[in-house]
Amino acid sequence: MTTLPSVHDQDRPGRREPASTDTTHAATIVNPVLPGFHPDPSILRVGDDYYIATSTFEWLPGVSVHHSRDLVHWNPLGGVLREQRLIELSGRPDSGGVWAPCLSYTDGLFHLVYSDVTNLSGAFKDVHNRVTTAPALDGPWSDPAPFPSHGFDPSLFHDDGPDGDGRSWALWMQWDHRPGRHPFAGILLQEWDRTERRVTGPAHRIFGGTRLAHTEGPHLYRRNGWYYLVTAEGGTSWGHAVTVARSRKIIGPYEADPTGPLLTSAGHERLPLQKAGHGSLVETPAGEWYLAHLMARPLSPLGPCVLGRETALQRVEWTPDDWPRLGGEPLTGNQDNAVPRTTVPGPRLPPAPIVHSPARDDFDEPALATPWSTLRRHPDPSWLSLGERPGHLRLRGGQSLGSTHGQSLVARRQQSLRFDFAAHLTAEARSPLQMAGIVHYYNSGLWHYLHLTWDEDLGRVLRVGVCAHGEYFEPTAPVTVPSGPLELRLTVREAQGNFCWRAGHDAGHDAAWQRIGPDLDVTRLSDESATKGDPATGHFTSWGFTGAFAGLCAQDLTGAGMTADFDWAEYRETAPDPGERP
Repeated sequence: MTTLPSVHDQDRPGRREPASTDTTHAATIVNPVLPGFHPDPSILRVGDDYYIATSTFEWLPGVSVHHSRDLVHWNPLGGVLREQRLIELSGRPDSGGVWAPCLSYTDGLFHLVYSDVTNLSGAFKDVHNRVTTAPALDGPWSDPAPFPSHGFDPSLFHDDGPDGDGRSWALWMQWDHRPGRHPFAGILLQEWDRTERRVTGPAHRIFGGTRLAHTEGPHLYRRNGWYYLVTAEGGTSWGHAVTVARSRKIIGPYEADPTGPLLTSAGHERLPLQKAGHGSLVETPAGEWYLAHLMARPLSPLGPCVLGRETALQRVEWTPDDWPRLGGEPLTGNQDNAVPRTTVPGPRLPPAPIVHSPARDDFDEPALATPWSTLRRHPDPSWLSLGERPGHLRLRGGQSLGSTHGQSLVARRQQSLRFDFAAHLTAEARSPLQMAGIVHYYNSGLWHYLHLTWDEDLGRVLRVGVCAHGEYFEPTAPVTVPSGPLELRLTVREAQGNFCWRAGHDAGHDAAWQRIGPDLDVTRLSDESATKGDPATGHFTSWGFTGAFAGLCAQDLTGAGMTADFDWAEYRETAPDPGERP
């Protein structure tokens, strides 16, 4: 079992530099603050510390958390749900699993509410919502308690402070599968008993949404005698938005902001930040407010979003009549004022930069480093080891890349449109059913795979496999390779990717990389490519909620558990060449 690093651990990768005490000039926030697959942000302040929790879907550890002291620099802490008793994802569908967490704090405890979606296709959504608590983000986390589950996007609001009554309230969106009804049936609220860890009293339908519909992602706040309900609306694509409604009483009625959404990029297809929506608010000790929200960066206007849905921050100001507005422009009430900005004035807090993790991981530590995730199963000695061969990540071959059970796959998020991903591999395949290599992966039906395997006629070979919506093909003939270690490389430049290889080499000797296969269409590894269905009804046969990953994997369909050893892996983002379009 691995442990979530403490925010005060100064010796690990991604550690924080000593904070400056200069607050005379606020730093600039550059969006996205969490690039790559980091959707559905829940932002929280505890004292001087800020946290953002984001969805992880079928990837583990569940619920990714980042930490900051200045809202500008964000340090990845890894995932919270690291044990099978907290989340079990075997067999979860693509884009199922852990949805829309809410992180809150009261009584000296962090409260984490999250959905576990077991089915999401068609008219039905089968969901288990749960709550777990811990005195610190590195645990120990309590056994999860059940939460109302006839809908998703659960959250908790604690009515603390001098004007509050100290009670807690559960919120969630209600799903309605019946024909002729809109499936997004409004926001429900019910009192939550923190001692008994259960809801109590009647459930109240406090908000039916605006004309944008698809009302979800509720978060509740209190300010100046008002309760503010922040929701996501318009669907989590190009029409996405953050809307705000308010009431003097917690159970409503809630009045929607008459000027329209607080945030949306809808109707502005050339904005660099699209799909802006699903937000949550935070206030600094000095009374400065910010909105964390998801967004995406398409390769072209309204084009594919390979990086998935990311997290950005916007500054929020308040009108004299107590409505929130995005800062940075005159508060005219014009909907254009609601568009997301790529740069935002930061709060007047001491700068707290971080030291980023190195590009290369030599697998010298006893546990996987923070950037790595596994697919649907927790790290376990039965399939993953960092100690059997010191200085190597050892994977035992599991099921195929098309499986939702038992995959031996370790991957990290693609966080730039331009990057190189390389690894050093040692493996001895003895059957076409044994494979190991590097993969550019979106989901079980969308991936590009350079793998070492065996061919009855050619012997030891490298193959390039492509899976496009479940259809497997190989765009090039297999290449015979010598015995011994190999180095494999994936190069991605926006919409194109390609693979190279070379024989493993000693320090100081760089053999030439050899190209294998044609340029590959990276746009198929996107939310847009994965999503199929009817946006008008909200009923879909498949969803694309995640983002592309670069990873290391091994398969052994014979069941013998072939081992694959990775001496190192590295992920390097690259800048455009001179004169090339950025």
